[in-house]
Parts: sequence; C-alpha cells; structure tokens
Amino acid sequence: MADPGRTPLKGRGAVTNRTGRFERLSVDPFDDGWGTVEERPEKARTELHAEDTRTIIAKNDSPDIPFFQSINPYKGCEHGCVYCFARPTHAYLGLSPGLDFETKIFHKPRAAELLRKELSKKSYKAAVLALGANTDPYQPAERKLRITRSVLEVLAEFNHPVNIVSKSNLMLRDLDLLAPMAQKGLASVLISITTLDRELAGKMEPRAATPSRRLEAVRALHEAGVPVGVLTSPMVPGLNDHELDALLEGARSAGAEYANYVLLRLPLEIKDLFAEWLEEHYPHRAARVMSLMRQSHGGRLYNADFGRRMRGEGPYAQVLERRFQLACKRLGLVRKFPPRRTDLFRVPPQPGDQRSLFG
Repeated sequence: MADPGRTPLKGRGAVTNRTGRFERLSVDPFDDGWGTVEERPEKARTELHAEDTRTIIAKNDSPDIPFFQSINPYKGCEHGCVYCFARPTHAYLGLSPGLDFETKIFHKPRAAELLRKELSKKSYKAAVLALGANTDPYQPAERKLRITRSVLEVLAEFNHPVNIVSKSNLMLRDLDLLAPMAQKGLASVLISITTLDRELAGKMEPRAATPSRRLEAVRALHEAGVPVGVLTSPMVPGLNDHELDALLEGARSAGAEYANYVLLRLPLEIKDLFAEWLEEHYPHRAARVMSLMRQSHGGRLYNADFGRRMRGEGPYAQVLERRFQLACKRLGLVRKFPPRRTDLFRVPPQPGDQRSLFG
C-alpha cells in the first residue's frame, strides 16, 4: 500500500512536507489500514501571501559569495527545485522546507517603495545589487505581481548596478529596462541551467523554464547587448555531472560570456528531502549519488565551511573543478564579469525638491 505522505504530487519537486527543524512536533502520515489518513490531493495549489517588511536590501558578509547586498522580492519558490539551498529558510516561518516552500509563496508588494527610500538616504553608497540571490525573482508569481519589474524600474531611475540570477526566461519581458542599463554598464544576468535533459529537468525543477527556453533567453539577452552568463549548478554527482561540457558548449553557442558552477549543497532539511526525491525518481542511482557526495565532504553529506561548501574537496571534486576549468578555457568563457559601474549612481530629483541656484 502506498505511503500517503510520500506520494509525489504533479508539478512539485519535494516528495513530502517534512516538518521544519524548529517545530516541537513532527507529523508523519501513516496508513494503518483503518482509513484514518486522508489521501493527499493529486495537485497542490499555490498560495500567495503579502508580507510587510521595513527594509528590502539584505547585506551579505560571506567570503565565498561575490556580492555585498541583495534583494529578494519573494520567499519560497514555485519552481520547486528539489535541491534549492533556500528551502530551509521556510522553517523560520513555521513552515516546511518541503512542499510548503514551493506552494506557500510570500511576496513583498512594497519592495520598490522601500528600495527608493533606502537608495535616497545620504548614507547610502552604491554597490552591485544581486537580484534573486536566494529565491528566483522571475518565478511564476512575477507574471502577475510584477514586483521584480518595479524594483528594476527604481534601479534604472537611480542608475544603480544590478546582477540577476534566474532559471526563467521571463526577464525577457523586461528587456526595455535591462538593455539600456546594460549599455551603461549597469546590468548583467546569470541563467542557471542544470541539465539539457528535459525529463530530468521536469523532475528536478518542475515549474522552471525548460532547458531550451533558458538557452533561448541567453541568446536573446546576448543579442540585446546584456552581458549574460550561465551557472551550471548544481552539479549532482552521478546524475547530471556528465553534462558539464555540453552545458557550457550550449551556453557559449547561445552567447554566454561568463560561467560558473556549484556542487550540490545539502544543508539542514535538504539532505532528507533530496534523498526522498532520489529514491522516488532514481532509486538505482541513489546510493552512488550519496556516496560521491560524502566523498566530496570528508565523509559527510555537507560541509558548511566557507570555500568548501560550494566546491567540495577530494578526488571527485578536484576532477569536476579541473573539467570545468578546461572547458572554460577551450570555449573562451570567463569566471567573472567586468565590474558593473557604480559611478553613475544618482538620487533623482523628487517632486517638491528645491532647485539649485546654479542648476
């Protein structure tokens, strides 16, 4: 008899809704044959919740992350990527990093208003803003809510530099903003492409754009003059790592100039969610995948130390790094964009401002 708590839902990544680590009680549905457990519906509806917040710019001091500040218009992500390193953040909301993370989406409707206030402060100093460093700024809810769009409008008005990371092709809607910003040296985009295998992508990242759509986005951004790169991440040992060269070649052919990768990260609740997903979809590969992950983290599934959490260590991790380096050299891909400009930043005059005697 099927376990009612571990039946995959159509269009969702996580197999279960595991209790967050801060909850005192853990619920694990079990069918005892008496019909006391309700069967889960075949589909799980997405819930959108507005979140009021006082600030919008988050600061970062992690030495292995290449940005100082970021904006995340959304908490949770409907793309449903089973490996998403942001899943554990839903535990802080009293929710599950499993299905709750991809069905209960919190959005920040005042993001543009708050951003305008923060950028207008006399103490503010311009530095590249990472848009979507935690969850995807172009996830499905953005089509309707247009919060990311409103943030970009403010950044364009202030001549403020931005770098976007996404698995969507929805940013092409905003080329009217991104292209002029790119011409000034203010904008760049990273498209995350995990696999070229549409079937694998559909299981790992069920509501993200298909791999071909993401490559089309790379091409369109390049043709519009927007510096664009590719993140071949995460690399999952024994599952998609054999595609590394093909991913980089495809991205380069589409116009990507920059490339990087991250080894699969399994912090906190993700390790169990990912193990469940593997056993459900790729049981014949599960043992090998987990063995290679342990080999890459000194016998553990994850090492949170800066400098190691993104790349791992040991023979497997070293070979993966070397493969990536050689492919980038062969294809002419660089690992860093030229710096975005900060010298153009200005606070635009507001209605009612007193004009300068010399203006």
